[in-house]
Amino acid sequence: MQRRHLLLGSTATLASPLAAPRLARAQGGSQGSGAAGTLRFVPYADLALIDPIVTSAYVTRTHALMVFDTLYGLDENGAPRPQMVEGHRVEDDGKRWTLTLREGLRFHDGTPVLARDVVASLERWAKRDPFGDALMAATDELAAPDDRTIRFRLKRAFPLLPNALGKPTSYLPVIMPERLARTEPTRQVPELVGSGPFRFVAGERVPGARAVYARFEGYVPRPDGTPSFTAGPRLARFERVEWQTIPDAATAAGALRNGEVDWVEQPSIDLLPLLRRDRNIVVRPVETNGLIGVLRFNHLQPPFNRPEIRRVVLKAVRQADFMEAVAGADRSIWRDNVGVFTPGSPMASDAGMSVLSGKHDPAALKRELAAAGYNGERTVLLAGTDVPRINAVCEVAGEMLRQLGFNLDYVATDWGTVVQRNANRQPVDQGGWSLFATYWGGLDFSSPAGHQALRGNGLRAWNGWPTSPRIEALRDQWFTAPDLATQQRLAREMQLAVFEEVPYVPVGQFTQPTAYRRDLTGVLTGLPLLTNVARG
Repeated sequence: MQRRHLLLGSTATLASPLAAPRLARAQGGSQGSGAAGTLRFVPYADLALIDPIVTSAYVTRTHALMVFDTLYGLDENGAPRPQMVEGHRVEDDGKRWTLTLREGLRFHDGTPVLARDVVASLERWAKRDPFGDALMAATDELAAPDDRTIRFRLKRAFPLLPNALGKPTSYLPVIMPERLARTEPTRQVPELVGSGPFRFVAGERVPGARAVYARFEGYVPRPDGTPSFTAGPRLARFERVEWQTIPDAATAAGALRNGEVDWVEQPSIDLLPLLRRDRNIVVRPVETNGLIGVLRFNHLQPPFNRPEIRRVVLKAVRQADFMEAVAGADRSIWRDNVGVFTPGSPMASDAGMSVLSGKHDPAALKRELAAAGYNGERTVLLAGTDVPRINAVCEVAGEMLRQLGFNLDYVATDWGTVVQRNANRQPVDQGGWSLFATYWGGLDFSSPAGHQALRGNGLRAWNGWPTSPRIEALRDQWFTAPDLATQQRLAREMQLAVFEEVPYVPVGQFTQPTAYRRDLTGVLTGLPLLTNVARG
């Protein structure tokens, strides 16, 4: 599998300087005059939640990358580049950063983007995001001295500041008007107003079926650089983008072949040979760091509030079973033996991996589960059936849990419902849950900086809410580590702690190809990005 290692917070990224601007041909008007027509896109799931600070769902992340902009972007090599900012100045031995906004930036409601909007947006984001939380922990003051200036006064040097502010995955450090950014970060904003290339057309949204975006005439892209991942000019080449939710994989593939839609984000693996034979369709990976499947426990409620019980589930997992269910026997697109950090990344190691590769004896594990104190509590597994890769993992997990002796309530529902229900902290008889399955991108899991599932900060953690002072302390040390060797040692210790405390279980990694009509050009790698895409 080809990897570009877009490492959020890796030593390699830390060492990459911000490139000097390279002038490109000026874009006519706001975004040029070449935008035309409608792009029809089939996301992997329905857009159930529209606020990228409220949910970590990737479908919301993709939506947010159209509607919002960020202060920095990452290029395809993982280096941060100025996006909404002209640039920055670093003083006082790295403890004072002064950022200057580009001129002419406007929100979709016509108001100018001001520094106080940025401050409020970053404060809201940092309450949800682990990278943002680390940045704010190192910050004494975040202020807006004037309309175009943002100032960070730090307690200690934080060289990864541009990486944090350019983070392209959940949760996104998007900039919104101050009046919206003051919304409690666990509540959706009352309206969606960004400053990105596309406007969200709320009046045309049909939950479960459609979301619509219109080109924002007032958007001012960067005048320099070339498009690369989320860096460089971000252009809306279509006047309109329609997201069409099509839960049935065969129906989506048929619509693509017939030209009724232009792009299917995640076609079913078993339909890939058919799509590859169609000369009018391109099938290739876009998310080049792969997807890592996880089982996430609810640490607040029985039975998984007991680490002994979580460890039994960890021992029962055979990653190959999960990945074969997802992607078949073709090992070229999946791998097992996946630990806490993305395979091939600098933080990956073999520490404690024997727990995932030992002999699996279901009868012995069933006895171990009883000895761990499991008393037959109803165990609710939320299964997102309309996303094939998630549905496959849930089916394997369900059978595994039944063999272990869990009193399993297998709740088969759509992914949008899972995303909404897994925020419920109540007991299962009050609409709560016990575990669910999902995926994170290899980019997210490449280092502790963006690794949501690694956090052990209780009610502030990603849904599941584990508490682990040990993991949190190691993570804090990682951010202040003086060199790569120290970071790697701390990452090994974090992996050992995860296998002991089990905030979640990794179930393998696979590369999900995307499929689009051959007449589309400008499709970038890294994530499914709908900017810079044109027809012909």
